[in-house]
Amino acid sequence: MPPPATHPLAAGRLGAPALIFVALAAATPLSVVTTTIPIAYAGNDVTFVPLLFPAVALVLLLFAVGYAAMIRRSPNAGALYSFVARGLGRPTGIGAGWLALLSYNALQIGLYGAAGLLAAPMLDSWFGLSAPWWTVAAGCWLVVALCGLLRVELVGAVLALVVLAEVAVITGFGAANLIDPAGDRITTDTLVPAGVVDRPALGLLLVVAAFGFVGFETAAAYAEEASRPRRSVARAAALSILGLTLLYAFSAWTTSVAAGPDRIAARSLDGGELLFELIGDRLAPWAVTLGRVMLLTGLIAAMISLHHTIARYSFALAREGVLPNRLGRTGARTSVPFTASITQSVVALVVLSLSYVAGWEPYTELYPWLTTAGALGVLLLLLGAALATMLFLNRAPNHEGAWRAFVAPVLATVLLGALLYLAARNLPALLGVPSRHWLVIAVPAAFALVLGSGALFGLALKTRSPITYAGIGLGGTAVVVAPAVPQQRSPGAHRPERIQKSA
Repeated sequence: MPPPATHPLAAGRLGAPALIFVALAAATPLSVVTTTIPIAYAGNDVTFVPLLFPAVALVLLLFAVGYAAMIRRSPNAGALYSFVARGLGRPTGIGAGWLALLSYNALQIGLYGAAGLLAAPMLDSWFGLSAPWWTVAAGCWLVVALCGLLRVELVGAVLALVVLAEVAVITGFGAANLIDPAGDRITTDTLVPAGVVDRPALGLLLVVAAFGFVGFETAAAYAEEASRPRRSVARAAALSILGLTLLYAFSAWTTSVAAGPDRIAARSLDGGELLFELIGDRLAPWAVTLGRVMLLTGLIAAMISLHHTIARYSFALAREGVLPNRLGRTGARTSVPFTASITQSVVALVVLSLSYVAGWEPYTELYPWLTTAGALGVLLLLLGAALATMLFLNRAPNHEGAWRAFVAPVLATVLLGALLYLAARNLPALLGVPSRHWLVIAVPAAFALVLGSGALFGLALKTRSPITYAGIGLGGTAVVVAPAVPQQRSPGAHRPERIQKSA
């Protein structure tokens, strides 16, 4: 049995609003608005892009029903890892925990490429500094590493300010587009499906839209630090989904209004510059500059949020003996898992250094490859958590009712499975590589390797340390060994001890 953490995570430091902002920050809403929405419009016959986000949100809200029930049972920093361990078994749970670390690290590290490329031209324009992307990425890395050691309530306050500013910019840009629409007419053409729908394109776009919500589920990693965790975490996740849906659908619609429904597909070929071009035609130059600054700030906020999420997953896994014990240590004053935080910073620095040595382009390779792989891993994790939720809540019922325990989790499992199938079919397009590119094999192979290695480790742990194995997924709940009740038996016979654990 691994020794307990030096200090536990501090309870009651985050309220529901702070959890919402932490989850929204991880989703990088302004990045989705400036990048994902133009990609969805570009060169496609699917014009009803604003409707894609509510469709995906319905799937995630179904998932949130079982998510809320599991959080009420046992709120702990293990989050989705603990769900899978309790529903699909401890070996699978360990694989899921390792997959979570791989996926969130990929997401977080990939954002450094986008931040480095975005900041370089601004530094050149403002200060005349010609800074390569990796120097900017190094500066962002230092900021994230330092913020990873701060008390979680301070981080929550900083992320709240950044997210509120992002929401204000998105709303302001959308209002400007509506005030000055193309052709002096506000249309609702992109809010109504019309014509023949290209099904393969629609499937791809649904996956792209789903990637924009990745991050809402991270609220569960802060459950032990939340006030009233059994309620606030679930509410934070649901409200994050609803908030992101409104932002994305509103921005997708107003962008089409400003560009013109008949021209939006062609103009979206400009990619991430579309929104800034539209705003440049309607507002003063400082508004465009503000938008670019907030985009960079939002990326850094997402890195910080994901960094803290990774640290808490590492803490939870180490506390239960699935990772080295040192990662389960927290600071005496900050109650932050500082060893896990430093470890994530080191991992990010190593991966960034290797990508630079390998010559990866920051925006066409590092950013899309890692963030897409990370989002796919999180989608797979959500599917496993949905299935585990359904199995656990029906195996150990506790007055959840048929809707929470069975109907919603089953629907979420089926629909998330469909999204994952669409993602697998469109993997080359999502990664932006040819169908025979090495990444098309490497990404699913990496997932299979991590899941399989975790399962094998769990089976070995079951034999080598059954007490530690019994505590997997319990969030640090004490596992005790009680002697068996004495019974009459023949001399020399041996009766094994029983392992008792708290549910």
